Amino acid sequence: MTTSPRQAAAPLWRRVLPHLLAVLFFLVLAAVYFSPILFDGKTLAQHDIVQFNGGAHEAAQLREATGEEALWTNSMFSGMPTYLISTRFPGDLSQYLHKLFTIGLPAVVANLFLALVCGYALCVALGLSPLVSVVGAVALGFTSYNLIILAAGHNTKSLALAYAPLVLAGLLVAFRRNKWLGAALFALGLTMNVRSNHLQITYYLLLLVLVFGVVELVFAVREKRLPDFFTRTALLGVAALLAVGVSFGRLYTTLEYSKYSIRGKSELKTPAPAAPGQVQDPVEEGSGLNREYAFSYSYGIGETATLLVPNFYGGASQMKLSDNSETAKALTAAGVPPAQLSDYLAQMPTYWGDQPITSGPVYVGAVVFLLFVLGLLVADRRTRIWLLTGTLLSIVLAWGKNFDTFNYLVFDYFPGYNKFRAVSMALVIAQLAMPVLAVLALARVLRGRPGQPGEPATAVSTHPSLAALTGRPADTVDTAYLKKQLLRALAATAGLCALAFLAGLVADFAAPIDAQLQQQGFPLDALRADRASMLRSDVFRSLLFVALAAGVLWFFLQRKLSAGMAAALVGLLTLVDLWGVDKRYLNDGNFQQETVAEQFVASPADQQILQDKDLSYRVLNLQNPFNEAQTSYFHKSIGGYHGAKLRRYQDLIERQMSPQLQRIYSESRPDAAPVLNMLNTRYLITPASEKQPQQAVRNPGALGNAWYVARVQPVQNPDEEIKAVGTLDPATTAVVDVAKFPLPQTEYGTEGSTIALTKYSPNALTYRTTAAQAGLVVFSEIYYADGWQAFIDGKEAPHLRADYVLRALQVPAGSHTIEFKFEPAQYALGNTVSLVSSVLLVVALLAGLYYAYRHRPEPHTISDTLLA
Repeated sequence: MTTSPRQAAAPLWRRVLPHLLAVLFFLVLAAVYFSPILFDGKTLAQHDIVQFNGGAHEAAQLREATGEEALWTNSMFSGMPTYLISTRFPGDLSQYLHKLFTIGLPAVVANLFLALVCGYALCVALGLSPLVSVVGAVALGFTSYNLIILAAGHNTKSLALAYAPLVLAGLLVAFRRNKWLGAALFALGLTMNVRSNHLQITYYLLLLVLVFGVVELVFAVREKRLPDFFTRTALLGVAALLAVGVSFGRLYTTLEYSKYSIRGKSELKTPAPAAPGQVQDPVEEGSGLNREYAFSYSYGIGETATLLVPNFYGGASQMKLSDNSETAKALTAAGVPPAQLSDYLAQMPTYWGDQPITSGPVYVGAVVFLLFVLGLLVADRRTRIWLLTGTLLSIVLAWGKNFDTFNYLVFDYFPGYNKFRAVSMALVIAQLAMPVLAVLALARVLRGRPGQPGEPATAVSTHPSLAALTGRPADTVDTAYLKKQLLRALAATAGLCALAFLAGLVADFAAPIDAQLQQQGFPLDALRADRASMLRSDVFRSLLFVALAAGVLWFFLQRKLSAGMAAALVGLLTLVDLWGVDKRYLNDGNFQQETVAEQFVASPADQQILQDKDLSYRVLNLQNPFNEAQTSYFHKSIGGYHGAKLRRYQDLIERQMSPQLQRIYSESRPDAAPVLNMLNTRYLITPASEKQPQQAVRNPGALGNAWYVARVQPVQNPDEEIKAVGTLDPATTAVVDVAKFPLPQTEYGTEGSTIALTKYSPNALTYRTTAAQAGLVVFSEIYYADGWQAFIDGKEAPHLRADYVLRALQVPAGSHTIEFKFEPAQYALGNTVSLVSSVLLVVALLAGLYYAYRHRPEPHTISDTLLA
């Protein structure tokens, strides 16, 4: 699988043509998989994308109307920065590279296409032939998790994973071939990966890079080549800085925001009251998430078997069962009408693993698993140590609380790790490492016995000394060696399938949800029998693909197949295997004719509220208020849907707002929640019921956009502050932490004082006020120090925080114009750094292309060193 001098001297078009055909093949694959989007005009029903469109609507409206970026929005949680919602950085020129790479494809189609192309680029960078590189791209691109997260709407996560192979390609080229070309490729890959804005995926990717670096360092010490190691490392460090610089605006604003979000340090010392059956967001001490919240999604130790047997734990939380299933028979016997049976079977709780909910397993493929095991036997020591260590680390990290001895130490002491939740996501390391070693193993086998069926063998071998000892041709020795290792890999993989089958014989297939089902009289024995059947079926399915792939390689080593035919057949088996499992979780049932506009149709309650043309007021949807952004599309919402809301606002929700909402329910009074009144909650949307439809109820207690208070209740710390809010009359009194915001007085005259909002924009608010005497004004706006500035008659004036989350301002007597402007210095600085770094990146890429053109590839490839 090497490039000969003759091939290197071939005309450019002949060298480029196989790569163009490969890219065209990937385009066809992505188009076929997502044909409902491209050919039927449908969209993918993605829950998180729907929520994103709701939360980002206000920012999108401002951008469309004025071209201005809304750096703040009032559409979610009473107000928050848009840094992690919808902020664009004009200085980041990598957006044009992304448009070039995705060739105008719709988002989800582009994500799959990119995953295939970048996987192919990695394999080509390894020096593999175009055909073997296609096999590797399919293995990397169609891993089940890639399609499952698209079905859920995790587009940024998918995009970050799609670009990850480019980072590994640059890493390997830099260390195993040419440091300058590798550094340029590394900078490009990491730039696009970081730009995707899913830092948890980038974090796991860099863990794999770190493992590579440690392994390389150990071998560099042994081989006495430390200067070369540090030179290449330093060059990659510069490339990484360049990549970070391109996304500096996004990273810098995110870093600043994280200090105030639930990922930052809590100011409260007393623990939050635990809601029954719920895991709280904030931590009690330190910085980052708490353990319970971060490890709530931990992969079960036994669940690791899904890498080889996808339905080992029942697939997704809800799966469709057939009409011939045991559950179908039991429901029919219980009297369920045939017309309703399909609806019952469409969403059965088949999953019985440790996670509270899952959209599907991480399945790398039975063929890939076999080749991965083979790679552990035939790849060079450095490569297999790196990829095996990365895989094992991935698995252990994904176990989370199920292996707490190790994972709690990592969580507490490894830099930045406590900022992330859903540790099961760590398996993305394995889904990168395992296919890479698998495709290297495939290349090793195909390289081991050159020639066509029936042709005489060429004496090429990686074991010349063994050939000399045996007196046999090198090709014969290498073929015998590869046959032996193939049989070992087959035995090991088949043995794991057998263990999975035996585990199914002793498992009880019980899930936490079963207790609830039992109370409802559901036929649990039938459901558990179906769970067992799903496991057994997939064990035999995996065994079949393992046997077929091993058979192809065996026939190749027996000179019954050519190298090209063997590679094509293994690639086909890999595609059929992964495609079949992917379609369980993202299939035609996931597509809809509905457009984004049709997903947000104003209800009668929304229409009623929209008749109110005041500049600004807030709305609370009482149905699941803090996990939906439908309301945010039409109104300035008290609630919303976001994984990193402001910590102080989360404190307010848990300690004051939720208890007060219970009072609204019990007393049937919309004005029974003072916290809602101070947030200017003018309307409450009540849930629909059998007796009445959804309604918009006006809250007579809403205090408006701003008001003068008569007194200040001083407190000395955040705990006193949040407690005082619970007994506060916000219309007359403001709670102020005077340890942070000292005030000259605590009593104010308010008679005859008025204030009104005269102009509204997400980034700027203008008020007109008239007062006979100086006073303290409280604004129903969220306090956020990094960016908001207050001005009185054009002159900057210091403002303070009141009522735990709101802004307040001391205003002199007389008539004045008050302005609040959101102009964060981080955005301006970040955008400038991004622009400079983008220009430098373009220069580096052009230099890399020129270098690649002037310095033709050597007649050896990286795979020579990886497969020796």
